Amino acid sequence: MVPPGFERLLLGHAVAVARSDVAPAIRRVLVSADGGRTTLHEYAARHPAARRMEGRGAAYAVPLPAAGTSPAQRVVVRHNRHGGLFGAVRGDRFLAPTRAPHELDTSLRLTQLGVPTPTILAYVLYPPGGIVQRADVCSSEITDSRDLAGVLTSGGESERTAAMAATADLLAALSRAGARHHDLNAKNILVSGDRAYVLDVDRVVFDGSPDVVFARNMARLRRSLRKWRDQFNAHVAEDDIDALERSALAAAKS
Repeated sequence: MVPPGFERLLLGHAVAVARSDVAPAIRRVLVSADGGRTTLHEYAARHPAARRMEGRGAAYAVPLPAAGTSPAQRVVVRHNRHGGLFGAVRGDRFLAPTRAPHELDTSLRLTQLGVPTPTILAYVLYPPGGIVQRADVCSSEITDSRDLAGVLTSGGESERTAAMAATADLLAALSRAGARHHDLNAKNILVSGDRAYVLDVDRVVFDGSPDVVFARNMARLRRSLRKWRDQFNAHVAEDDIDALERSALAAAKS
């Protein structure tokens, strides 16, 4: 089902669901004027202005083609891959229709509930109609941002303090929304100024009471922060993690 404000593009080698304002640009990326066809991720990887970001496979921040008089919109393009034990076996292959439609629906719901997360603008499935498919996801770029792990590893004291305060607000927002993230770690929190955004929202489910959701999200993040401290020398002490939990809990209850 295509959400309101989005449209489906049937393109032969691919099927895309894109927000209506970016649909013409997505079409131009996937099918060129001379009939050439490519994938969204291939376009991003080859773009001369691409900024590469590491995660579960490389993602790229790039401009979409300009549409009419509108300026080119900068986006982040990610090729979906399995993680964990399934990663080496299944790679980028998912049972149709992949996790991309769920990720879009979850992103829209989180936004409606006041949880900061990058806006998903489109996803593309290859090949259309297949039992097993691959997927690219396109989201808006959050400028001047980096993940919480990077901030805690190499940021200055004031930047780390601001990032932890923003993360407390994010934890509170997730709790109020009843949104439990099965992989809430320091790489899945993006910080820009005084605001933190949750990433990889295909791992989010809406279940349980706010208190239960808060406890599980906090436990998962606590393990991640300890890992980054012990293995990668992140500047985060146990007292800092305890203070994060207290601040987030107070914000969730307010």
